[in-house]
Amino acid sequence: MYTDKKKAAVIICNFGGEMDIIKLLPDNIANQIAAGEVVQRPASVVKELLENSVDAGSTNIKLIIKNAGKNLIQVIDNGCGMSETDARMSFERHATSKIQKLDDLYQIHTLGFRGEALASIAAVAEVELKTKKISDETGTLIIADNSEIKLHEACATPDGTSLSVKNLFYNVPARKNFLKSNSIELRHIIDEFIRVALANAEISFSMVNDNEEIYHLRGGNLKQRIVGLFGKKYEESLVPVEETTDILTIKGFIGKPESARKTRGEQFFFANNRFIKNAYLNHAVTGAFEDLLPDDSYPYYALFMQLSPSKIDINVHPTKTEIKFDNEKMIYAIMRSAVRKSLSQYHIAPSLNFDEEMSMRNTGTSNRDTLRTSSPVRDYNPAPGNSFIQNRQKANQGEWDELYKILDTASSQPSQPSQAAAIQGMTNENEEEENDELLFNEEDTAKPVMQLHLKYIVTSIRSGLMIVQQQLAHERILYEKYIEKFDVGINYSQRLLFPEVLQLHAADYEIVKEILPEIHSLGFELEEFGKNAFMINGMPADIQDRGEQKILEKIVEDYKNTEGADKLDKREKLARAFAKNTAIKIGRPLAYDEMKNLIDELFACKLPYYSPDGRPVIITISSDELDKKFKK
Repeated sequence: MYTDKKKAAVIICNFGGEMDIIKLLPDNIANQIAAGEVVQRPASVVKELLENSVDAGSTNIKLIIKNAGKNLIQVIDNGCGMSETDARMSFERHATSKIQKLDDLYQIHTLGFRGEALASIAAVAEVELKTKKISDETGTLIIADNSEIKLHEACATPDGTSLSVKNLFYNVPARKNFLKSNSIELRHIIDEFIRVALANAEISFSMVNDNEEIYHLRGGNLKQRIVGLFGKKYEESLVPVEETTDILTIKGFIGKPESARKTRGEQFFFANNRFIKNAYLNHAVTGAFEDLLPDDSYPYYALFMQLSPSKIDINVHPTKTEIKFDNEKMIYAIMRSAVRKSLSQYHIAPSLNFDEEMSMRNTGTSNRDTLRTSSPVRDYNPAPGNSFIQNRQKANQGEWDELYKILDTASSQPSQPSQAAAIQGMTNENEEEENDELLFNEEDTAKPVMQLHLKYIVTSIRSGLMIVQQQLAHERILYEKYIEKFDVGINYSQRLLFPEVLQLHAADYEIVKEILPEIHSLGFELEEFGKNAFMINGMPADIQDRGEQKILEKIVEDYKNTEGADKLDKREKLARAFAKNTAIKIGRPLAYDEMKNLIDELFACKLPYYSPDGRPVIITISSDELDKKFKK
């Protein structure tokens, strides 16, 4: 390796046969290099332009998008505008009005300050700028392309600034090819729009995508802005947070525990009105919800910190979403205390599920039978004409014929009529070992399998014990069933007597539009119904739990937050999300036939040993391991 580096150095030093080889890069190359950090995708352009409009003192900002920002990104504002000279200078690298000397870096109150956004954007797109100061009679028009000013002249234009970015990455094909689908790029744009709009609730914002208005937000207070962005359902679940100390002031809202989601949803931190990402402070907020939320749930929050600019360093990364605090541990403690205080003031306490507690304590058959009657578990019973289980069971007929074969062994265990019988043994890692036979007394009325803690299905096998996690097992079954539905295009839908309206915020609405054909193929009947809404006319026939809106909302949330999503195609992500949200849940009591059907269908799967996200579904404990536990 050292030799190779040395050879490379010699080649560089001898390149061209010149003595002096270090040269100043041309502006267009330097700007394209800078654009690699500043302009990563269309959403990056949106962020920079919106923040410039906010810094200009605008009271009304409009964002216009075409083809997910690939063809056009235009921001129109009524801010202070620029003079002719300033308009021209704004396209130069490191030209800024925000700082003049080094000390200004530690007293920044504006969103932009680096002076490289417009230069970087103009290096990878065609840019048209129209701007006019209120005091000027005429405005200025500048057209830039590949870091060159093509046109610079006076023009008639309203007060403020209109900046259009066209054909992004047209001169950098490699970058353009790395862009995702329009729906994904649009979601990133909406995320940036939401962050800027949330931080500036007093400003009116609107967003138009392909001639369709997605948002129209009037200036107001923070609560009104949250409801305008995310929907009226948030209005009743918001808890105000307010704390003032010598170090910082914290204001904003958190969501009540019942509004928490299973995946990281809307969580926003702002430092001096600048959106930031900070896992450490996120831990402070989630820690304040300790004992109020399950481990796999995440609360909503929009929290604003105001502190002296000298106490933070925002010049960490070109995107300016990562900052360093002077005393992060103290801020962590204040943040956690402020959130905890708000939860206490509004009398928010952990909720207890007494029905579940009683079902866990009461082992009487009457109570269990009542629970089964009130919330039956039939999701995994094969429906008539359902080819999934029938075909799989035929394919595995030779392997699993003996799974529930009853042998005459009444004399083998006469003193233990309630002993759980042995079920099919697990195969080894290569799946080459022969199956164990199920052994139990035909006349024994006890269950050969049992449910433990309303979570596990436990049975004995010839080599020891087998434990199945019921929810993960059902997720595997449903996942493979949904994948087959995609392949064969067969679905069973049940029409709703009273259709329901599913109201979504813009980003989630775009997700549903993207996956609508796949949703239909699984048995959902949806049709667009006004702005950011769908009418639910039917549901898959094999989904027993009602609450159509919540099911679809959870599916969308899981779909967009699927771990390793970039490596999965749309069908796999959707099948995972459906399986996770329609599977039987931990805490549900199962009858013997239900457990038997679950195991039958699990072992009919192609990959029964792991859930769709890779977690183990089955574990075994050998007799030798059990024997060791009882030795001295």
